[in-house]
Amino acid sequence: MRRKGIAMDIASVERYRSRLEKASSYGEVWEVVKDTVASSLNQRRAGMMLFLDDLPIQLGAYHPIGTNNIILNRVLVQAIEASTQSKRVVNALIYNLLLHEYLHALGHFSELKVRRLVYQVARECFGEDHVATAIARSSPWALLKGVPLNKVKASERVLEIVKDFERADRNYIV
Repeated sequence: MRRKGIAMDIASVERYRSRLEKASSYGEVWEVVKDTVASSLNQRRAGMMLFLDDLPIQLGAYHPIGTNNIILNRVLVQAIEASTQSKRVVNALIYNLLLHEYLHALGHFSELKVRRLVYQVARECFGEDHVATAIARSSPWALLKGVPLNKVKASERVLEIVKDFERADRNYIV
């Protein structure tokens, strides 16, 4: 685990792992996303908003360029929640999806570059053997193996804003 030529210490890796595993809301996972990006890439952006929408299963999330929004696929998250009893796996999935879109919001537009950065950040901050790193390496859709996708349908519910997503108690210089 390296960060600009400096090995990430085991205590930091364990802290990130623990925080992600214990996260009980999108906002708590989001804090881990921002902190791991700051640690690994020395980049940060404040003022993001999260919306949940029923999107086609092939789309995990997206960030409309020029906005402070991330739209997360509620159907995909619910499909994974239904297929596993592991909060750790669900949090790792959400972490990966939010991390990917956050990197776009930070100005990384190439999909190939963003996929590589997601893997780099996860590997550096969680270690090679962590589920978040495994998802980053293979893709979130690897979790859907064995899930009957023809039964997963977007119900076209209304777009939902996630309240208290971005904590206001931190002051960031953007």
